[in-house]
Amino acid sequence: MTQDTATQPVQQPLPLAFVHGQPFTELPEDLYIPPEALEVFLEAFEGPLDLLLYLIRRDKVDIVDMPIARITAQYMEYVELMQELKLELAAEYLVMAAILAEIKSRLLLPKRRSEDGEEEIDPRAELIRRLQEYEIIKQAAQDIDALPRVERDIFLADADTGPSCAPIKLLPDVELDELVMALAGVLKRAAMFEKHQISKEKLSTRERMARVLEILAEAKHLPFVALFSPEEGRAGVVVTFVAILELQKLAAIRIIQPEPLTPIRVEIRHGENQ
Repeated sequence: MTQDTATQPVQQPLPLAFVHGQPFTELPEDLYIPPEALEVFLEAFEGPLDLLLYLIRRDKVDIVDMPIARITAQYMEYVELMQELKLELAAEYLVMAAILAEIKSRLLLPKRRSEDGEEEIDPRAELIRRLQEYEIIKQAAQDIDALPRVERDIFLADADTGPSCAPIKLLPDVELDELVMALAGVLKRAAMFEKHQISKEKLSTRERMARVLEILAEAKHLPFVALFSPEEGRAGVVVTFVAILELQKLAAIRIIQPEPLTPIRVEIRHGENQ
């Protein structure tokens, strides 16, 4: 052995496992694995028709021209494998095995003719019909399962909006010029009831304030023009207007306009601190 060969690195065997941090490169000689420890999981079938349909599709043959001998051999291999693995085999699988064996034996016999000269019906016909019906039903079930499903493919959104409350509608402020325009309309109507008779009438602003409050206490709220009596003339209208302004100043009433360019309304305040 030359010096170059002795200095070359040697590949160490890879550990099979690590137990408590220690590598194991060889299997223990006393290790015993029973045959039952190895479980084989085969593709699950929902019945003998499902197994037959799987075998037909795997071999890429037409159901109508089903090679009964080859399909029967493959079917029996599956049944024998299930028995060897000691898996529980449904009785319907054994019934189908018997049906396949009968069909196979009938195909080996020469065909018989009836008294009318017609040939015997293909012994595979009934099995082919059942397979075709099962294929249609299975395909329909797969199509339905592929549809989007709530809580599997689609999840509905849900949000808690909290306690419901009515939206607060802010009313526009009533400007003084709008009050003056409304007063002008009342004065114009009052001029139609003026008489050419001079009389002295005592009008009290405080009395008119009390009268306006009495009217609003019964009606709760009224149009602005409804508080005036045009038949009192200009003086009565002016006193009522002054009384309304004083009540507004004392926060005893509220002058509102629900929407722009809509009639002005007056309502009484009930214990509000505004």
